[in-house]
Formats: sequence, structure tokens, C-alpha cells
Amino acid sequence: MPQEEKLFDAIGMDCARVILGLKKALIEINSGQILKVVATDPIAPKVLEGFARQTGHILLKQTQNGTAFTFFVQKT
Repeated sequence: MPQEEKLFDAIGMDCARVILGLKKALIEINSGQILKVVATDPIAPKVLEGFARQTGHILLKQTQNGTAFTFFVQKT
């Protein structure tokens, strides 16, 4: 697993709030650092993949454990 610099706990948030929180959390870390995001919204995988594509940040890894999704996003 990639080593994260910061954790963004988005459990229970809808995807709009996940994206807003993700943007804020990425501002708080430096380029090259990794943000770990944990979310439960079922459309989170598609939304985070699109977010990474549109912003240029790198989605390093994503996993699912039950209803929780974990993402590792590297800030560019």
C-alpha cells in the first residue's frame, strides 16, 4: 500500500461533498504527497477516477472492503 501523508475520511458523505473535501485536503499537502480517501458512496470510484483524470492528480490505487472504498491519490 502507498504511504499516505494525510487521511480524508469521507464515510457517509455524498460524492459532491467528497469532491469538495478532496479538493480542500489536496490543498493541504505538497506535490508528490499522497492522500488516502475513504468513502462509502457507491459511485465514488467513478467520481474519483474522473476527478483524477480532469485535475491531473494520480489515482495510485483503489480498493473495496464491504461498502467502503479506499483511494490513494498522489498530488501533482
